[in-house]
Amino acid sequence: MKTCQPPQKPFTAFTTRFNSSLTRTSITWAAMLLVVSAPALLAGPPFVTDDPEPVDYQHWEFYIASQHTQTSDGWSGTAPHFELNYGVITNVQLHLIAPLAYDAPKNGAVQYGYGDTELGVKFRFLQKTSLLPQAGVFPQVEAPTGDNARGLGSGQWQAFLPLWLQKSFGDWTIYGGGYGINPGAGNKNWGFGGAVLQCQVRDNVLVGGEIYHRTAMQTGGRGDTAFNVGTVIDFTEHQHLLFSAGRSIDGPADFQVYLAWQFTFGPEFFHSFAKLFEK
Repeated sequence: MKTCQPPQKPFTAFTTRFNSSLTRTSITWAAMLLVVSAPALLAGPPFVTDDPEPVDYQHWEFYIASQHTQTSDGWSGTAPHFELNYGVITNVQLHLIAPLAYDAPKNGAVQYGYGDTELGVKFRFLQKTSLLPQAGVFPQVEAPTGDNARGLGSGQWQAFLPLWLQKSFGDWTIYGGGYGINPGAGNKNWGFGGAVLQCQVRDNVLVGGEIYHRTAMQTGGRGDTAFNVGTVIDFTEHQHLLFSAGRSIDGPADFQVYLAWQFTFGPEFFHSFAKLFEK
């Protein structure tokens, strides 16, 4: 039995949330058990939490993903959404999510169309040392591009202002932080905290579980305590499958699921592509 080691470079992952606001904050405790030395992920897709580490300089992450949530009122989610992350300079990542959203109420017509657009910049300002944690900020805004009247968007600009910290203690890694800004009539600013336990069970397979709590987003509303279990399967160095599913422990979600195909690549991809035209 091999001893777990902290991962060296997590892939930055899905930032869409398991609720219509697509914004979150988190404080995460991630324990790695039975890890084989291999490419590893920290929290992020397929989970709700994130880390301070941006995509490498001149490297890209592209996702085709879909998420679905069932409550007593029906189903809602994305089918699909597209995510793009790019390391524009060292320690800085640009972020975009463009969703095709749907709302399928139990007693109403199904709505489908473009949802709210998410934009963000992740900046790591502190590298880890033996004493100090790795730290970064990941401010994001959500543009109200979806039709609120059809249940496809919030109808308001929203912002998420997280400070992410990450520190390893032997086999353990701690990271988290953040705050949500949720304007509009009847809405409330909100916070989020969570914990992830994950394990690299094979060279190309990671499994994990998550529990989190989100405070109420509307005046008179309720918070949500929920869990997810998930996996990441690396088919090749560049192609990955991400999956998670769970539900609320104390909250509205009877079931929630996330599925994504991720393609990661760097400048060599474009160099190889250019050579095709040079022949």
